Amino acid sequence: MGRICRLFALVTVSLIWTATYSHVPANSQGAGDYPNRPITIVVSLGAGTGMDVLVRLYADKLSQSLGKPVVVENKPGAATMLAAVQVATAPADGYTFGVLTSSALAINPALYKQINYNPAQDFVPLSLYVKSPFILVTTPSLSAKTVPEFIKLAKEANPPLNYASPGAGVLQHLSMEFAKKRFGFDATHVPYRATGQSITDLAAGHVAAGFVEAGASIPLIKDGKLRALAVSASQRLPLLPDVPPFSEAAGAPDYEAVSWHILVAPAKTPQPIVEKVHNEMKRIMADPEMKAKVANIGLIPIDTPSVADMRTYIASENEKWGSLVKSLGLQGSQ
Repeated sequence: MGRICRLFALVTVSLIWTATYSHVPANSQGAGDYPNRPITIVVSLGAGTGMDVLVRLYADKLSQSLGKPVVVENKPGAATMLAAVQVATAPADGYTFGVLTSSALAINPALYKQINYNPAQDFVPLSLYVKSPFILVTTPSLSAKTVPEFIKLAKEANPPLNYASPGAGVLQHLSMEFAKKRFGFDATHVPYRATGQSITDLAAGHVAAGFVEAGASIPLIKDGKLRALAVSASQRLPLLPDVPPFSEAAGAPDYEAVSWHILVAPAKTPQPIVEKVHNEMKRIMADPEMKAKVANIGLIPIDTPSVADMRTYIASENEKWGSLVKSLGLQGSQ
């Protein structure tokens, strides 16, 4: 009878353990045996973009250091929201990450009436590793050769100067609106459907100015088809060392208007895995060879901040761009 009771007790304990813990996902085990299968990084822009090229560079290094394949999956579309939703709703087990930009986390919440993710609650930041600046350029026929001259000309122009961007609500558009508000000048927005056409019309003199992506504009700047006045970041761009930051040229230390790339995981990813990937990315992106590759594609490498500091930065960018979008009355369509 005693043996039967002991056997019954063991079976009961086993059943209770199974019922209690069998539903607990592997991610609760921490990073001890992590990873034990391939990892996917969902990229919010298309193949061949500067973001994609860079992600594939560090994905290879992550694969080497973690000992498992790191697969890059491109998921462009819906103003980067397709990728954001895929990552936000993925299992929080450390096997799905995403690369998002300021558009997904700082602009879209104000630009669209409804988005299917919460930037503040659905993600944990792993690595904020580059800034993607814009260049304030003008058509060469414009008389202004410096930022102060451009601001003065814009204040005096009647009718107002016009400026190009790839569309309403994108950072190139908001960068100029931020400058207009900060320095008190007017300019008329001319939205295009794509970056290429806006830059072509700038070079042809059909529009006066614009903030343009560094990678797309540097060849035209070096050929003299566009005039570069300033970089929208707070530091100089390695590929254009003679072009000052807008903040320096305009005497406005608070001016910075950049896109940024950030590696994120679903919000409930276990802390040991977050720390492991965060530390690996910090090491990879600090490598001088990687920094040189980042600079060569027109981006600015930055030292990955702590997770807490990344959250603070994202919140500040959300406030800056969100308030500007709302003040302009912009509304995006998906």
